[in-house]
Formats: sequence, C-alpha cells, structure tokens
Amino acid sequence: MRKIGLVALLATFFVFGLQAQITAPAPSPSAKMTTTVGLCDITVDYSRPGVKDRDIFSADGLVPYGKMWRTGANKNSMVSFSEDVMIGDQTVAAGTYSIFTVPGATEWQVMLYKDTENWGTPENWDDAMVAASYTAKSTKMDNKVETFLINVGNVRDASCDLEIIWDHTMVSIPVNFNTDKQVLSSIEKTLSGPTARDYYLAARYYRDSGNDLVKAKEYITKANQMDAKYWQLRLESLVHGDLKDYSSAIAAAEKSMVMAETAGNMDYVKMNKKSIDMWKEMMAKPKKAKSAKQSAKM
Repeated sequence: MRKIGLVALLATFFVFGLQAQITAPAPSPSAKMTTTVGLCDITVDYSRPGVKDRDIFSADGLVPYGKMWRTGANKNSMVSFSEDVMIGDQTVAAGTYSIFTVPGATEWQVMLYKDTENWGTPENWDDAMVAASYTAKSTKMDNKVETFLINVGNVRDASCDLEIIWDHTMVSIPVNFNTDKQVLSSIEKTLSGPTARDYYLAARYYRDSGNDLVKAKEYITKANQMDAKYWQLRLESLVHGDLKDYSSAIAAAEKSMVMAETAGNMDYVKMNKKSIDMWKEMMAKPKKAKSAKQSAKM
C-alpha cells in the first residue's frame, strides 16, 4: 500500500511539474506605439534591450560598427505606415517594414526591408526587398538612455523623425508625408458637393426604405446627369416605374440595357428586358379597357 501511495504522490508531483510555469521579467521587453503624423498613422513594434553596464556601440561592442544589426532584440523591429511616405528621395508605399541598420562611429545606414518574418538579420539578404535605404548621422548625447528606444519625434503636419536612441547614441531618419496634397484633395472633394455615387446611394435608400419616391427620383436623375452608369439607370427606371411613369421607366431601362450589354453584364440586360416588357404591358392595359368600353357603347 505504501508503495502504491508513493507512486501516486510522485505522479502528482510530476503532473504538477508539467503544468507549473515560472514567470519572470523579459530581458528585453516588447513595446508597441502608434502615433499620427498629419494624416498618416505610424506604428513601431519592437523589443527593448538594456545597456546593463555593457559596451554598446563600438568596434568591439555589443553592436559592432560596420555589421548589420536587427535594431533591437528578439524578433525584427518593425515600422508601419498607413499612407505612402518619403524617406530621403525614396517613396515608401504604405505597409509594414523591418528596420535593419549598419551602425558606424559617425553615421548609420538605415534600411526598411519588405520581409518582416525574420528573427534577426536575414540569412540571404535580398536588395530587391529594400524599400528604402538612408544614411543618417550619428549624434553623441551627454545623457545616457539605459533602455533601447525607437521614437517618433520632431512631429510636424507633413514630417517627423524616426529616432533610434540607445546608450549615448541617437540617429534620426527624416520621414515626409503628402499631407498638403491629401488635405487639398479632401477640401476640393468636399466643397465640390456630392458625387454621382452619393446621389445614387441616397436615391437607393429612399426607394428601398419606401420613404420618398419623389426624392429618390430627384437624386437618381442627378446621379445619371453627372455620370450615367447602367446600374444607376436601372435604379432610375425602377423609380419611374414605381411612380407609374412607364414611358420614362422604359427609356431609362433601354439606356441601361445598352450600357450593360456593352459592359458584358447580361444579368442587367435580362432584368431590364423583363421590366420593359412588364411596363409596356402596363401601358397597354388602359387602352384595352377603353377599347372594350367603346365597343360596348357601339
């Protein structure tokens, strides 16, 4: 019995040992920050090693001069842009990039790399994957920064600096944005009034919700006056049909059918043809009734 009890006790300790997990602070804790510059959201995702009384940047330091560095610890440090940006004279498309650097005593080469799945520097470097490469001056600071930092600083409406800071070293990479172009485009679009699509969506809502067919007619007519499309003309024909204006409904449907056939959308061709036949039948009904009435009188 004692033997069985001992086995059970050991089994319990073994299972507990498998389930138990030791938690401890990460040597290089992860960090993620998002900020907005102009109309662009910038996100930096990286790990933050500490100096810990080590020689960091030097010929024989933890990060030696002249050798590629992952620019942080653990998985690649990454930066994301929600809009296209300019780094130096290079356009960088909106997206996420790994940050690799080659530190030097007076300047660094900073590269944004399209492959973000590496852990450390790539085994096989591919120049075609480099979205931008920039040579930045290295600044020596009087104050020591113990924990590695990637910061977005010197923020303006159309520019900022991506700053790499650690120990007594800071490197700034200027980033520029098309803020003026975006804002002016937004102003012109807004002040120029609703688009054909805006009128189409409004008309569709008024008809589908049964709120106001007269408003629906007004808006869909404006949409097609601005930029006629076969799906818009289809809606216009349906609104006219709802209002029992069959002549106008047929005219709009015929235009829609021609445009849909040119575009290769045979579903719209069939729908329009079916509606046209129905409206023509509706137009013929009063004439038939009138003819019957006149025959009776005769």
